[in-house]
Amino acid sequence: MMRLRTQLLATFAVAIPAMATPLAAHAQSSVVIYGRLDGGFQWINHLATGKGGTVSNYSAEGGDWGTSILGFKGTEDMGGGLSAIFKLETAPEIMNGTVSGGRLFSRRAFVGLDSDQWGLLQAGRNLFIDSDGVWEFDPMVQEAFASASLVRGRNWQQTNNNVEYHSPVIAGFDIQGQYAFGNQTNGFNNGAPGEFGRSDGVMLTYHSKLFEVRGIYDELRDANGQMTNIFTSSREYFAGVNVNLDRVKIQGAYTHFSAPDTPAGIADSANYYWLGATYTATQALAITLAGFYVSVGDGGGDAQHDPSGHATMYTLGSTYNLSKRTFLYGTVAYVDNGKQANFSLLANPREGSGSTSPLQGESQTGAYVGILHQF
Repeated sequence: MMRLRTQLLATFAVAIPAMATPLAAHAQSSVVIYGRLDGGFQWINHLATGKGGTVSNYSAEGGDWGTSILGFKGTEDMGGGLSAIFKLETAPEIMNGTVSGGRLFSRRAFVGLDSDQWGLLQAGRNLFIDSDGVWEFDPMVQEAFASASLVRGRNWQQTNNNVEYHSPVIAGFDIQGQYAFGNQTNGFNNGAPGEFGRSDGVMLTYHSKLFEVRGIYDELRDANGQMTNIFTSSREYFAGVNVNLDRVKIQGAYTHFSAPDTPAGIADSANYYWLGATYTATQALAITLAGFYVSVGDGGGDAQHDPSGHATMYTLGSTYNLSKRTFLYGTVAYVDNGKQANFSLLANPREGSGSTSPLQGESQTGAYVGILHQF
């Protein structure tokens, strides 16, 4: 009996440290499920029917204030200020239960290393650098009626095969660089059918309590490796500023787009400006007023390309916090198109499937209300 007892004690003496080791290692890691759900009601008028007329549209909508998100993120503390990180993020369509874009992880899917001293390096699918960088300088924070509208969604894309570096903040400055490989053997700049080609960009930001300034240069190529459309595959120069004045935040930006591979005779450049302010009236209530203006350079247009012309969009929005994680929102907007332009309040194609454009030269008015919950 004594011998058996001794053997059992010896077995536990070996087994307990062995079981404790993975538990101790696991205690240094964390995995978090997070997200937000956004649902509401939308009205928009003067949608072209394709038969020379227009209609108004009333609809239940998800994601008008912000894309609904379901995500998983994790970190492993490796010591010395170094962590391994990952993020998987998709965009559920809450009105019908599908996933935006038909991908399991449509927004982000990456893994990387994060160092307090050297910065963050990650690889996978991610938001394109202007999507990641522009929304912080958009007074309407890229709602449905916001900075993406008059550029037909150019500044809220995602790219595959993406390698990104983000430096630490040093003396108020940080730099972010991104390179998305096309991953095709038939051409280094090419992409898979239906995907973007090789794309890249760099972003420099200065932060202070009073203001932030950001500059971005990027190139977004089509599947053939070319920049053929100012609002879908082009070169971008962006400069933005945020000014923080107690309860008021002022935001402005300028962007120049160029598409050097555009077919001859088609407009291949555009300039885009916006200015807006948000007033935080109380801890619960915030009100935002903004104006956006786009001017397309000389040249004609076709079903995919906007011709020379201009449009101005005005937006008024408000949020009301019900709690720390839930708020109500409402936005009204109006776009005034020049005689050759047909920009929509929504960031949709000029013509064809999914287009919400009015007739050429016609204005458009819209509104939406809803609720957003974060978890």
